[in-house]
This record gives sequence, C-alpha cells and structure tokens, in this order.
Amino acid sequence: MRLEHLLMKHFDFSRKHMKKLISSGEVLIDSIPASHVSNNVDPQLQVITVQGNQIEDNSQKYYLLNKPRGIISATTDASHTTVIDLFQNENIDGLYPIGRLDRDTEGLLIITNNGPLGYRLLNPIQHIEKEYYVEVNGPLDNSCIQRFHDGIVFHDGTICKSATLSILESSLSFSKASVIISEGKFHQIKKMFLCVGVKVTFLKRIRFGVFLLDESLSPGEYRPFNSSELQLLKQYFD
Repeated sequence: MRLEHLLMKHFDFSRKHMKKLISSGEVLIDSIPASHVSNNVDPQLQVITVQGNQIEDNSQKYYLLNKPRGIISATTDASHTTVIDLFQNENIDGLYPIGRLDRDTEGLLIITNNGPLGYRLLNPIQHIEKEYYVEVNGPLDNSCIQRFHDGIVFHDGTICKSATLSILESSLSFSKASVIISEGKFHQIKKMFLCVGVKVTFLKRIRFGVFLLDESLSPGEYRPFNSSELQLLKQYFD
C-alpha cells in the first residue's frame, strides 16, 4: 500500500504533517528515511517506524494462483467465472490479479490487494520477464528462434521486443516450446506463433519475474506466498 494510506490508517495525520515527518527523517523504512508519501510499503515485509514507533499491519495479501482454462482474469464479470471467484474461503476485499491471462490460457497469476505493487510489476520500464510453456500444431526450427530474437512483426506492423524461443520438441504436426517475453501485448504469444506459421493449441505461464508457478497447485488452486517469495517481493518495493 502507499505509505500515506498506511499512516492515515494508523495515525490521525494530515497529508501536510506526513510530508513534514518524512522531510525531517522521522519516518523510516528498514532504517532508511522514507522519500515520499507515495512509497509502496508493507509492514509485514519491512520495518516501518514513525518517530521511533513501529507499525504493525498484516492487511496486505499475496497469493500464487494456477489459473485454469475458462476463467477470466478480472475481479467481476456478469457472464463468466473470474479468478477472484476462486477465492471463496478468503476475504476478497481489494483482491485483484496482477496482469491478465487469456481465458483459455493456464498458469501463474499473482493475486494481491496491494495496488501500487501491480502498477510497478506491470510498468514496461521494469522489463519484467514472463515465461510460457507452449504447444503448437506444426513444426518449429532455428529460423523461428531467430525471428523471435529479432522481434516478431505482426501483420498490422506492430513490432515486438526481442523474445527468447526454446524448442523442446518439434514435428510436422506438433511442437513444444518455451517463450520468454518482457512485454504484454494483446494475445501476443498466439500472434507471434501465427507469424511463423503455426497455431498455439495450449498455453501456460510458468514464470512471472522471479516467481515460479507452483506445480503442486492443480488448475484453480492457490496458496499464500511463502517466506522466500515474500523476501523476493521486497525488490519490487520503492
């Protein structure tokens, strides 16, 4: 959450007073003076003190979800089941998916109620990698690897950033591969493979940045971040 929201939640401070405390070095994040009221913070992951008093707050939630086919990456929908509908036994207030997967795509989604975190993870400036396992209905070869590396050009002229294609298996009617991209254009993976003459028949995201899909989770299952994942998450805080 934003630092100002945390301070408003725990103290009767005006925004002007918050800025004064920050400018005077009286708000510390892991012993380092806070720089701005918009800093993204979480007292579960960081030691946050105001005039020497530590704030305790465990309201921020982080989950890994193995998204199944047929579920949409949204918070609400009148016609379709959403990824948030899968969290029937949780307090879903404020929960949302960071980014999206197509309705027929499976795999890793991060679900949280930390709004600034999602903005940071999806900001193109961060160049955060996403890795996918892909099955297609035709052959793949070294020329495909080179075209992905050079940047696929869609039929409408859109140019993709350089991507890494690794061929796992190839035959005339069926191939397996992994793809690493650092952007998220609409239906990007499917369009990239169409440009090299094959159609995606199965798509699964297995990595988002430093976070890996927990293969012990069946499609539709989720779990909270473990301690090591929470530590990794700190690198995306400002």
